[in-house]
Amino acid sequence: MSDLRELYQEVILDHNRSPRNFGRLEDPTLQADGHNPLCGDKLTVALNVADGVVTDIRFEGSGCAISKASASLMTEGIKGKTLDEARALFERFHQMVTDQAAPADASLGKLTVFAGVRDYPARVKCAILAWHTLLAAVDNSQEPASTE
Repeated sequence: MSDLRELYQEVILDHNRSPRNFGRLEDPTLQADGHNPLCGDKLTVALNVADGVVTDIRFEGSGCAISKASASLMTEGIKGKTLDEARALFERFHQMVTDQAAPADASLGKLTVFAGVRDYPARVKCAILAWHTLLAAVDNSQEPASTE
């Protein structure tokens, strides 16, 4: 189990050091801001959507390693998906990191590296900030997303 935990930590550290899809997206179709008041993480998620499919997604902002890695892996998992698929992915990810009884969901691919955060309630909010912000963007919410 420790080898698997080390692999998960390495994936998170890699996505924190070199986040994928990080930076500004010019003229996004959808966009939302998110904030985790507990630790101060703040980010913006921006998407381009054509015919209901996410053609591009980017994020920017600042946060801890878990928050940044989660946003990075989320953008990789969402690109090319429909908005309905993005919502479904949100639900599966959210259940994995919040439900102690939920088994690891292999369909989440690399996102399963976050399964262990459910043992650390304060870190769950870091892992789900990007996801709540994504949902706010998809729902075209004008209110900033929050983990509270």
